[in-house]
Amino acid sequence: MTGYGIGAEGTAAGEICFNTAMTGYQEILTDPSYAGQIITFTFPHIGIVGTNPDDGETTNPAGSAGVRGCILRADLSEPSNYRAQSNLDAWLKTRGIVGMCGLDTRALTTLIRESGMPNAVIAHNGAGDFDIEALRSEAANWPGIQGMDLAAEVTCGQSYSWDETRWAWDSGYGRQEAPKYHVVAIDYGLKSNILRSLASEGCKVTVVPASSTAEDVLARKPDGVFLSNGPGDPAATGAYAVPEIKKIVASGTPVFGICLGHQMLAIALGATTKKMHQGHHGANHPVKDFTTQKVEITSMNHGFTVDRDSLPAEVEETHVSLFDGSNCGLKLKDRPVFSVQYHPEASPGPQDSHYLFVRFVNLIRAVKGEKPVGER
Repeated sequence: MTGYGIGAEGTAAGEICFNTAMTGYQEILTDPSYAGQIITFTFPHIGIVGTNPDDGETTNPAGSAGVRGCILRADLSEPSNYRAQSNLDAWLKTRGIVGMCGLDTRALTTLIRESGMPNAVIAHNGAGDFDIEALRSEAANWPGIQGMDLAAEVTCGQSYSWDETRWAWDSGYGRQEAPKYHVVAIDYGLKSNILRSLASEGCKVTVVPASSTAEDVLARKPDGVFLSNGPGDPAATGAYAVPEIKKIVASGTPVFGICLGHQMLAIALGATTKKMHQGHHGANHPVKDFTTQKVEITSMNHGFTVDRDSLPAEVEETHVSLFDGSNCGLKLKDRPVFSVQYHPEASPGPQDSHYLFVRFVNLIRAVKGEKPVGER
């Protein structure tokens, strides 16, 4: 498929997935969970609100962790938004992201739906000089995400503290100046708004690398432990992360996991994961919470799923996708441990699932013998 190059020149190999979100393209393009992937957006007009310093989601200091490339339908136009500080083309260039526009993204999305997420190469050359056979060979030889530990590429290099809170209209981000609880977040590919959401619920957050041991985590005396989102195959990252998660769960410390954290927690509890045909990527995914009988619209980004048939008896399924019935949440019946397959922190995106951060802090309160607050 041919189109017009945008962003950085060069080539990038990865797995192509499609994202159905109509907003938040800057958040999506900076989400470390997309490492190893090329995104095609089903919404045609990407870039219309430009980019700004506030809407990035990677916690990587280099600011470049995330997608390998992006594919758009419409040509880029000048942004029209009062918050815009640069256009998408310049923003992609500064981050080394290869992109192209002018493609029939509906046809590409249909191909993915019918045949699964393909390995591919995206190439941008201003002179139009392409060695097609070499590009075909590069795509064919790319090993694919299954079996890849991509969390090691996007995790932080050392621990750090976080106190920034959620963004508010016309005032920007705030600071948590009087935290009541201490949460240690294990960074498998963290999004910034997860940390902001924890801080907004009264938590001081300490972020540690993906390779941290349970002893490292528990020595910080956390009130709760958070297992983050991230890219790649949960079984591959789980080779070193799952034994540590087992120890943390056994300690009795409240645990909350999202996305990759959810998948590796499931493995630690005795379940298995499997690769999905087309994955779930977008901000319009309906999920049912069996604990409240409510349906929420969620933001998702995952290509692997927990096999619900493998869940052991002591694990309760709490959430399910109303698109395809796949597992979207679990909890332990006898310990303060739970996780979800989607992104409750999405910004911009649906806010139906913000209650999960309150639920996590309520588990911490319960362990301390304190009164819970109402979920909202």
